[in-house]
Amino acid sequence: MRLIGLDPGLRLTGWGVIDVDGNKLRHVAHGVVKVAAEGTLADRLCALFDGVAAVVEAQRPVEAAIEETFVNVNPASTLKLGQARGVVMLAPARAGLPVFEYATNLVKKSVTGAGHADKRQIAMMVGRLLPGVDATADAADALAVAICHAHHRATAKRVEAAQ
Repeated sequence: MRLIGLDPGLRLTGWGVIDVDGNKLRHVAHGVVKVAAEGTLADRLCALFDGVAAVVEAQRPVEAAIEETFVNVNPASTLKLGQARGVVMLAPARAGLPVFEYATNLVKKSVTGAGHADKRQIAMMVGRLLPGVDATADAADALAVAICHAHHRATAKRVEAAQ
């Protein structure tokens, strides 16, 4: 079964694809959808949707998992991240994939054993769980989301998305 994990951001959205066979995980691909900082918010969200939709089309996963948004200190930033997250969720949903969401602490705990691990720890453990993978930052986080989904998919809550 092919799964895609997504780590949403307005400028950089990480993605990671794994194949799951029982309890075996195999790395397929990973990367980052980059959106220019210039332009209107609507144009940037459109570019983000197109980028994620292209990855979904190229990689052909059967399920998608996305990290929940955490609330940060700046309400405007949180709102923009929420809009980006909605667009990132929409791309696989429009392709007919079920979309699941996971709390950040659960993703970290599933991969590192600690709910408050930093990005370096996540990248290191992703490399251990998927030997030979050298993903950093956003792509490593997305692979962590995919790994988390592989471990928890039997009990996961599907995001209710209108299509």
